[in-house]
Amino acid sequence: MSSPIAEPPDATKGGGEVPEVTQRPQAPADPVTEGALDPEPTEDEAGLAVRPYDAIVVLSFGGPESRDEVMPFLRRVTAGRGVPDERLESVAEHYYARGGKSPINDQTRALQQALHAELRRRGIATPVLLGNRNSEPFLVDTLREAQEAGAQQVLVVTTSAYSSYSSCRQYREDIAAALIELADEGRSLAVDKIRQYATHPSFTRVNARLVTEAVRGCGQPDDDKLRVVFVTHSIPEAMDDTSGPGDGEGNLYEHQHDEIAHVILDEAGITLDRNLSGALVYCSRSGSPGQPWLEPDVNDHLRSLAAQGITDVVVAPIGFVSDHMEVVHDLDTEAAETAAEVGLRMTRVPTVGTDPEFVMGLADLVEERAAQARGEQVDLVGWPGAPMPPICAAGCCPNLRAYKPAACGMD
Repeated sequence: MSSPIAEPPDATKGGGEVPEVTQRPQAPADPVTEGALDPEPTEDEAGLAVRPYDAIVVLSFGGPESRDEVMPFLRRVTAGRGVPDERLESVAEHYYARGGKSPINDQTRALQQALHAELRRRGIATPVLLGNRNSEPFLVDTLREAQEAGAQQVLVVTTSAYSSYSSCRQYREDIAAALIELADEGRSLAVDKIRQYATHPSFTRVNARLVTEAVRGCGQPDDDKLRVVFVTHSIPEAMDDTSGPGDGEGNLYEHQHDEIAHVILDEAGITLDRNLSGALVYCSRSGSPGQPWLEPDVNDHLRSLAAQGITDVVVAPIGFVSDHMEVVHDLDTEAAETAAEVGLRMTRVPTVGTDPEFVMGLADLVEERAAQARGEQVDLVGWPGAPMPPICAAGCCPNLRAYKPAACGMD
C-alpha cells in the first residue's frame, strides 16, 4: 500500500491533476484573511449572524511546503507511534516527487478564502483565519494571534466531514491542547466548532452532482460495463467499531459513507435515467500489517471489477473534502496505474473543494452554530441520515491509545 504511516483520515489536502474530470478553479488569494484579525466591523456591516464569535478558524491537517519540511512534518504526524525514519523516508518520496510540497495548504487557503468571501457576501465581516495541526500556521499560534487581536470566542471549521477518532475527536484534542497552552500563558479564549457535516445536505448534493457529471461524461452508456467506485480513507476496524456516540452502536464512520454512496447512486441514476451500481472501498491503509483495517482496498477492487468484465469505472473520493496527498498519489497515481494495467478506463471525480454550494453549506453551518451559541432554537437538517450534534456526546469516537482532553464535547 502507498501510505504506510499516513495519519488517517484527513479529509482535505489539496491539488493534483484530475484525469478526465476537470477540477473547479480555486478562489484567488485574499490578503484580508492571511494575517491578523480584520478591524472590528460595525454592527451594520457585520450583522449578528455569527455573534458571539469574533473569529472563525479553518482547521486542517497541514503539510510540508518544501523538501526540507517533509521529514519534520512526517515525524510530527507520527509522534508517539514509534515509526522509524526508514519507514518515513518511503512515504517522503511521495512528497519529493512533487518537489516536497504537499497540495493541502494551497487547497485549505482556497477554502478559507472562499468561506471568507461567502460570509462577506452575506454581510458578515468576521475574519476567517487558518490553523493547522501539523504545519505552520499551527492552531495554537493562530488562536494566540486571535486572542491578542481581541477575540474572546472563536468558531472552528474543520476540514474533515465524517465521524471517527481521527476525523473528529483528534481535532477536538488539538483544540483542547492549544487552549491548555494558552491558559498556561494566562490567555483566556472560548472555542466551539461546527458539527460534522457528512450528513449536511450541501455536502451530499455537491458529491451527487459531481458523480452525475462524471458518469455523464465518461462515455460508457452500458450500465453493465460501468461501476461507480466510492473511495474513502481506511481506518482500523477498532476505530470504526467505536466511531459515533459512546452509547451508540458504533461503525458510524462506515455507515455515513455507505449512506451517502447509496444516495448518490440513486440521485445520479434518476437524473441520468440509468441503473447505476457501485461499491464503497478504501485507500491509504497504514499501521501494523497485523492490525485489521477497513477493506477492500481500491486497487484490489479495480482488479476484481476487471475480472468481472467491467470496462469503465468512475472513482469518487467522497471521503475527502479536497484532493490531498492520499488522493493525488493513491488514486491519481496508484489506482490510475492499476486501472490501466487491468484494462479499465478510469474517470476520477473531483472532490467538493471550493464548490460554491459546498462553501454556502459551510457558511450555513457557521450561522447555525452561532445561533445555537446565542441560545436560539435551531432545526438541524440532515441528508442522508440524522444530523450530527454540535457538541459531541461523552465517549464519542474515543482515543483507543490513551485518554487526552478534548474540547467541544461533553468529555
